[in-house]
Amino acid sequence: MYAVIFTATVGDQDERYGDMAEKLRDLATAEFGCSGFVSATEGKQEIAISYWPDEGAIKAWKQQAEHQVAQRLGQQGWYKHYKVEVVKVLRAYSGEPL
Repeated sequence: MYAVIFTATVGDQDERYGDMAEKLRDLATAEFGCSGFVSATEGKQEIAISYWPDEGAIKAWKQQAEHQVAQRLGQQGWYKHYKVEVVKVLRAYSGEPL
């Protein structure tokens, strides 16, 4: 399993942003194998982590047409700065609270 960690400084996010984000999350899950997505914003800082079965799925997602439109809109103003990290998950486990 792989994870994509997206961190950013929020810019001018218009009404299209929320609609686009929701649509793309659904598309990534339904058609590209994304198995989970979590995000949080604190002030102007945002972090989003998505989980993928392999690097091929991540690369295919990066090239998807609507996702490329969102990437351009992000670069043009939705974000002041961003960073993307692709990492391999070596171990994952969960448990019940103590």
